[in-house]
Amino acid sequence: MLSLLPFLLFAFVASITPGPTNILVLSHSARRGLGATLPLILGACVSAALVVLVVGLGLGETLLRFPRVQQAMTWAGVLWLSWLAWQIFRSPPPSLDAGDTPDRGMSVLAGAGLQVINPKVWMMAVAVASVFAGDGEQTARLLLLSALFLMVCLPCMTVWALLGVGSARVLSSPAAFKRMNHGLALLLLLSAWLGVLL
Repeated sequence: MLSLLPFLLFAFVASITPGPTNILVLSHSARRGLGATLPLILGACVSAALVVLVVGLGLGETLLRFPRVQQAMTWAGVLWLSWLAWQIFRSPPPSLDAGDTPDRGMSVLAGAGLQVINPKVWMMAVAVASVFAGDGEQTARLLLLSALFLMVCLPCMTVWALLGVGSARVLSSPAAFKRMNHGLALLLLLSAWLGVLL
């Protein structure tokens, strides 16, 4: 277990630090509540763990051989995240009436799809495969690393959802909620484009 400690720390940092998915989870849970955000969290975490697995099993090397495919994936991710930022920016504040029930949120598949096009996830997966997978027969180790990443990612992303729920309770007016949406949309846009521009 001690040999896995560096990986667990890496997985924690990769999962808890602000990035496009965490910002989206925060915004989504502030608007729609924790229950409606859980499918998004589950889809995103399972997808990220699967990306770690498939990159470690060889897809990472294939992507490195075809830089145009890697570039296309990056631009598709940036454009998708930019569109999501625009949706957050222009979304109206939710009803603050206690009797209103929150609408359904993003699905498991939407969360999974988001991670597939998220450049941060692919960079993290390449790091896991090259640093933590080891040499020789890697399949069992990659399965373990993917499962551990999933176990670390779920609570980390749930923390972001709880922050969103907590911020929704603090915001007492539609104008304050709108300002929060604008700020989160700009952060999402910034996190998407920084990876391309730097």
